Amino acid sequence: MSSCTEEGIVIALRPHMTSVNVDPTAKTITAGGGALWKDVDEAAGKYGLATTGGAVNHTGIGGLTLGGGYGYLTGRHGLVVDNLLSATVVLADGRIVQTSKDSVPDLFWAIRGAGQSFGVVTEFVYQAHEQGEVFAGQAIFPFEKLDSILDFVHWFHNHGDGDQSLTWAFIAPPPHNVPVVFCILFYNGPEDKARAFFKPLLDIGPVMQNVGMMPYDNINGLMNEQQDYGARRLFGGSNFVLPVDKTTVHDVADEFFKVVNDEGINDGTLIMFETIPYRKVKETPNTAMAFGNRGEFYIAGLLWKWRDAARDAQVRQHNRNIQDLIKEKMGTKDIQAVGHYSNYASGGEKTEALFGQNTARLRELKAKYDPNNRFNKWHNLMSS
Repeated sequence: MSSCTEEGIVIALRPHMTSVNVDPTAKTITAGGGALWKDVDEAAGKYGLATTGGAVNHTGIGGLTLGGGYGYLTGRHGLVVDNLLSATVVLADGRIVQTSKDSVPDLFWAIRGAGQSFGVVTEFVYQAHEQGEVFAGQAIFPFEKLDSILDFVHWFHNHGDGDQSLTWAFIAPPPHNVPVVFCILFYNGPEDKARAFFKPLLDIGPVMQNVGMMPYDNINGLMNEQQDYGARRLFGGSNFVLPVDKTTVHDVADEFFKVVNDEGINDGTLIMFETIPYRKVKETPNTAMAFGNRGEFYIAGLLWKWRDAARDAQVRQHNRNIQDLIKEKMGTKDIQAVGHYSNYASGGEKTEALFGQNTARLRELKAKYDPNNRFNKWHNLMSS
């Protein structure tokens, strides 16, 4: 164990609880709480199986799962929590609880979206699905191509059926710090159909592209370089709806690039707009589990990276400003969904802003399973 937060500790489950066992007959994956997504993807891939997992595969499975979990397979199979069958949880009082829809179901409801606030999960069991090779890769476009890219984004919004995703991001990488649009393409199907689907985008003229067929377990490593180890980091989150006015997107981009270039924090800092079809996600009601961020909108993520501790307060303020700008100008007005992905919470958000109509029940269950509020560092459910 090591100190990570003020008056707090981190309990490291790795390297000990890292086993991954696949049952190809039942199509289930049982993974230790210390496993990485790379471990899960590769183990399942040996049997031609996969489950919805993280887009940065050198990270642990626990955080993404317990906070909801979007991934490339979300359009077909839903969120990570939608594929979670059961979990083993160590509660604050030391009890070890096996929880699922049929066993301690109220705790299972709570950990699917707010799990970090209820205990330490030492084992996860996921539903697996048959999975073949996918068409995927990266393409980088000059920023002046943004309007044409937005035309494709709007076309994608109307034609994506769940077997595709498109992440488009703003970044100004060193050493030249020139703004570009960075895209990750994904198509869960054969290459000919994939190339036909993404042809209008690739015809715009990327300055770099590296797309093609690959095993599914490879795609979750495409973002690893942007999210390498070290440095200081902060996530921010918002949402956006389509179609969106192009001028509005330019306004957001201008504000973002002004900040990262003026502050000198452009080494890996980016805004990404994760255009993952949401039809499958919406099949589950917002009250079915603690995760309540389902609706007709997409997720926007801000990933900040810097090295000087003296900039911490400035970066946090810039993060708040830009995520509020995205929400105000591009975000959903659906009052039934919170519109803020809890895994992209940066700290300080009100509980209601992350869990909406599920807040009251979460607090009741918190009082039942963690009455002394031992698990409060990810997000303090008892705060107003």
